[in-house]
Amino acid sequence: MNGAQAMVKCLEAEGIRTIFGIPGVAIAPFYDALYSSSIQHVLVRQEQAAGHAASGYARISRKPAVCVTSSGPGATNLITALATAYADSIPLIAITGQVSSELLGRDVFQEADMRGATESFVKYSYLVKNADDIPRIFREAFYIASTGRTGPVLIDIPCDVQKKELSGAFVYPQTVNIRGYKPKVSGNNPQMAKVVAAINRSKKPLICAGGGVILGSGEELVRRFCEKNQIPLVNTMMGIGVMPKNHPLYFGMLGNNGKPYANRAVAGSDLLIIVGARVADRAVPKPSALEDQVSIIHIDIDSAEIGKNLGPTIPLVGDVKNIFSALLEADIHINTDSWIEQLREIKAGTVDHRVFSDRLVNPMLFVQALSEKMDDDAIYVADVGQNQLWSADNYIMKNGRFLTTGGMGTMGYSIPAAIGARLASGKQVVAVCGDGAFQMSMFELATIADLQIPLKIIVVKNRYLGLVREHQEKVYDRRYSGVELHDYPKHSKLAEAYDMHYYEMNSNEDLNGTLDEFLADPKASLMVCSVDSANNTI
Repeated sequence: MNGAQAMVKCLEAEGIRTIFGIPGVAIAPFYDALYSSSIQHVLVRQEQAAGHAASGYARISRKPAVCVTSSGPGATNLITALATAYADSIPLIAITGQVSSELLGRDVFQEADMRGATESFVKYSYLVKNADDIPRIFREAFYIASTGRTGPVLIDIPCDVQKKELSGAFVYPQTVNIRGYKPKVSGNNPQMAKVVAAINRSKKPLICAGGGVILGSGEELVRRFCEKNQIPLVNTMMGIGVMPKNHPLYFGMLGNNGKPYANRAVAGSDLLIIVGARVADRAVPKPSALEDQVSIIHIDIDSAEIGKNLGPTIPLVGDVKNIFSALLEADIHINTDSWIEQLREIKAGTVDHRVFSDRLVNPMLFVQALSEKMDDDAIYVADVGQNQLWSADNYIMKNGRFLTTGGMGTMGYSIPAAIGARLASGKQVVAVCGDGAFQMSMFELATIADLQIPLKIIVVKNRYLGLVREHQEKVYDRRYSGVELHDYPKHSKLAEAYDMHYYEMNSNEDLNGTLDEFLADPKASLMVCSVDSANNTI
C-alpha cells in the first residue's frame, strides 16, 4: 500500500462518506487511490468553496468534514475558508498536496508554505515527511479537530510521500495520546459550586448562548436547564437555534444588530451566564461598562476565550454537555417570576422605529414569511452583509438550523455551505445572499447542476454592496465609493445556463404566492428578491 492509498483508508476508517475538492498534479496520487473508494468526491469550482462546503457538511453532521486541494494556488485559495472555519470553530480536515520533498524550499513551480501561511488560521497543521506516519497523523488530525474547541486541521502532504510504499501493513490507530493536548471537558468541582451558589443568589439571571452550545450539541440540555429553573435566554448570532423563537423564555439576539429588548435584558440582569460565546464587539460594544454592573459566569470549552472580551466573576472551563448535565442535577432554588414578567413587558413595549421603503419587497417581512413557510426541520444558510442581519433579526426558528459565518464575516459563504448542508442532511436547504455575495460564489451553480442538488438560492438584490453603502451613508455623508453593482448579472440567464428554475419577487404582494411556488419546486431554483437600496439594517 502506498501513502495515497493509506490516506483513503484513513478517511474510510473515520467514516467519511463525502469530501469536497479540486484535483491537481501534486494531489493526483490521492485522487487515483480515491477512484477505487466508495467515498463521494464533490468537484467544486473554486477551492475556497471546498472549505465552505465542508463547513456546511460538518455543522450539520456534527463531525469533522474533509476538503482537498492541490499545491500552490490551489492550496492558498483554501486559506479564506480555513480562516472562516477557525473563527467559527468548525471541525475540518484540510488535505493539501505539496511539491516533492526534495524540492521543498526551492521556490519551484506551485510551491507554497502552507504550514506557515495558515499558522493563524488552523488549530494544528502537519507536513507529512514519511508515508508510515500517515495513519497516526490522520488519526491525530481528526481527534484534534473534533475535541476541545473544535476547528480546522491542515495535512500538507508532498507528492512523493503519497507515492511511497508503506514499510509495513496498514494499521489505523484506535487511540490517541498527544503530549500537551488534553482537553478539559468536566467543570472544576469548586468552580461548579460557585456557579450554583451565584445562581441561587441571583434575582435576575440570564443565559447568553453562543455558537459553542450548538457545536457542543448542548441545545437540549441548555433548554431543559432554562425550563427547569425558569431562567430566560438570549443568544449571539452564532447561537441562533439554541431555543425556538416562540419559546416563552427566549428573548432574542443581543448586540448591535440584535433586538433592543435582548440588550435591555442583558443590562437589567444581575447575573449573566455566558455559554460558548466570546462576546465580541458585535455582541457587547462596551464590555467594561457591563462588567461594572452585572456579575458574570463565563462557561467555555476553551480557557483562552474566557475573559478575552468580558471579565468574568466566575470562570468555568468545560464541555457544555457535561456542565449542564451536572447543573440539571444541582440544588438550584430561585424564583424568577417577576424578572420574566418584567422582560415580557419590555419586549411587548419595544417599538421598532426603523422605516422600510414601500417600494419593492420589505426584507423583514420577506425573511419572516420565508422562514415560516420553510419545512420545520429546514436549514437556512445566510450569507454576509445586510441580508445576514435581516435574516438573523427575523428568522423564525422552529426545529431546523440557522447557519452563517459570524467570526470572520466571509462573503460568498452561503451557496457552498448550503451544498454541504444538503449533502449531509437531505433536508430542505435555502441559501440567502445579497447580490454582492452571490457573485462571490455563483460559480458553484455548476456543482449544483452537476449533482442535481435541489437547493433553493435567494438573491436579495439592491444593486449595491449594501452594508458598506449603509456605512458610507451614515459615517461618510453619503459619499458612496466603490459600492454600486448596477444591474448585473442577468440572473434569469444564469438560471437558464445552469438548468435552474427562476423566480422573481418585486413587491410585498408577491410574497405568499411566489414563496409557496418557489419552495414547492422539486428542482434547484434561483429567486431574485428585489429590495430598495435605501433600506438599512439599523
